[in-house]
Amino acid sequence: MRGADWTSANQFSIVADARRFENWEFAFALVLGLGEAARYAIGVGIDSSGKRARALAARIRSRLADLPGFQVLDKGTDLAALVTVTISGWDSLQVVNMLRERKINTTATLREYAVIDMDHKHAKSAVRISPHYYNTEEETESVVEALKEIACIGC
Repeated sequence: MRGADWTSANQFSIVADARRFENWEFAFALVLGLGEAARYAIGVGIDSSGKRARALAARIRSRLADLPGFQVLDKGTDLAALVTVTISGWDSLQVVNMLRERKINTTATLREYAVIDMDHKHAKSAVRISPHYYNTEEETESVVEALKEIACIGC
């Protein structure tokens, strides 16, 4: 409705300016939600919340790095608040589903999402754990304990 003018039954003329990328239906609720999220982040403090989230991720990484069968895939000197880990013998989608049953939200990343990186790390899939500044140290310990239990099922 905005991206082109319908000139006849079988023809249209694309608008020459940026309106061609606009949708007819507009998600006002999403825009309002984004604005509220931005105000909230500014109120909490972007720097402090980022530091807190990265510290929680570092805590999870350090706990998982020493566990047999676990491989933390994160590399670099300035790591984000995202932990990527594989568990030997486990498909990450299975692990994510088992964590979800325990009310722990994570995601899986698969080789086909990042072929070069995953091949370099010799990983077919990985669990992505993304702590937020509002998570507690106890919650980071809960995810580590849950992963240990899952990895040892059938031991």
